[in-house]
Amino acid sequence: MKRYITAILAAAVLTASCDKYLDMTPKDRVSEKTIWAATETAEYSINFLYTYIWDFNSAPTAIGLTESLTDEMKYTSYNYNALCYIPSEMSYGGSVLTPTYVDSYMGLWGTLYTAIRRVNADLSYLKAYGTMDAADKARLEAELRFLRGYFYFELVKRYKDVIIYRENLEEITPDKAISTEAEGWDLVSSDLAFAAENLPAASQARGRINKGMALGMITRAMLYAGRYDEVIDAAESLEELGYSLEAEYADAFSKTLAAGNKEAIIQYSFDLKNGLTHSFNFYYTPGGDYTVNDATGGGYGVPTQEIVESYEKIGGGKVNWAPWHTSSGTTTPPPYETLEPRFHATILYNGAPWKGRTIEPFVGGTDGWATWKTDKEPKGKTVTGYYLRKLVDESYDVNTSGSSQPFTFLRYGEVLLNKAEACYMSNDPAAANAALKEVRARVGLPHSNLSGDALWTAIRSERKVELAFEGLRYWDLRRWGDAAKEYPTGLCGYRQHGLKIEPSGDGFLYTYVTVDDKDRNWPDKLSRFPMPESELNSNKSVEQYPEWK
Repeated sequence: MKRYITAILAAAVLTASCDKYLDMTPKDRVSEKTIWAATETAEYSINFLYTYIWDFNSAPTAIGLTESLTDEMKYTSYNYNALCYIPSEMSYGGSVLTPTYVDSYMGLWGTLYTAIRRVNADLSYLKAYGTMDAADKARLEAELRFLRGYFYFELVKRYKDVIIYRENLEEITPDKAISTEAEGWDLVSSDLAFAAENLPAASQARGRINKGMALGMITRAMLYAGRYDEVIDAAESLEELGYSLEAEYADAFSKTLAAGNKEAIIQYSFDLKNGLTHSFNFYYTPGGDYTVNDATGGGYGVPTQEIVESYEKIGGGKVNWAPWHTSSGTTTPPPYETLEPRFHATILYNGAPWKGRTIEPFVGGTDGWATWKTDKEPKGKTVTGYYLRKLVDESYDVNTSGSSQPFTFLRYGEVLLNKAEACYMSNDPAAANAALKEVRARVGLPHSNLSGDALWTAIRSERKVELAFEGLRYWDLRRWGDAAKEYPTGLCGYRQHGLKIEPSGDGFLYTYVTVDDKDRNWPDKLSRFPMPESELNSNKSVEQYPEWK
């Protein structure tokens, strides 16, 4: 196999022939032997693989954010396009959830194995052709094994029993059987442990994969594997490396590493000037930002009343939301101002400050209201009375072609909650309580030591609020085995809601409305995604998982 790189690099490393007429050597590519001989060119090859980290996080499914499959978020139309109506359709379960349907919208089998094949090929070439010094060679292997461990984590969490390929390319055959889930976790654990042992700290990594990333991924992956000692050890090693919580909650995921973010562990950066951008703001910016610029966009996915009611009051304690659960409406303003800081950093509500104006998610407002399912094209209007603030760039100019705010995919706040869960599962409530206290103290919330079911409930609640919209809640409920249970423990037997807001006198009328037309249902077979037909047709040694036969 040949890998194409720039003609400039090719010219630097290829030897010219004396007889140009007879020289048949390509001048626009370099052999793998040449690429992997030196550190600099090997790094260029590995750089390409970094893009997969963004791909798997920015688009974890073909239907957008997995929050839409939970009680956190609603896509705003059931009639308009796939990004909007497929999440609702999938959330209702039923006969639509065929193997082909689920694989099309939730599966990443082919993409992940493409990434794994690339990593294994590069590992093979590094071992065969690498002539750089031993330290660099070990570091490059550690980068590649981090990536392989990361990719296999994404596979095993989706499919459980998967096909394991390593860097011995001679062992890759057309027909290869699946391994057990435990063997999959063994590979993930081994690769990430090797990476943590051989990668430099972030300060010496020159922006490349580093020791903290590997340790952070261990805390996440081994939580899924149920290997709690590994979670705890990695979390404590991260603390020793100097990772800690940012003083301000919003800085944890929006502040760049270059600006000194001490909480971010894996962060993907962009550069507007050089055209390295993304489109997150187009989909999730409040619709009024577009309206005031005579354009259309924003508001595709919006927070629900259910996630709003998950936040505590400033200083602790829950709000009684019963007065706003009325179909006849109330003119009493909801107690948004009394809610703790994470609410204000995550959700935009009626009257919230934004870009020098206030959010107007009411009928006739700048941002506007759309009735879910009835209004075919909401055009930036909300169907719940809310917009997403977390991860959205307040400085974003809707007239630009792309967005450049960083995305933090793993941070120390999650690590502390991973540790809290691992300690609880290891019968160490004191350590679990200590981790919860640290997370809650940042936002001024108290925590009394708990044990048993009360402690487990607190850990679950804290993960939901602290990590809201960071792509984890769907997978948490799934790995806990709770997704198929009745709401609020699971994802069955409930409907999402919002507040329809209408001008009324000097204030507003708030009416509790549903944004579902049937109860949500999560069948247990979704605890493992189906193997795609492409694998079944090309590999005689596998068969469809029993849940999907």
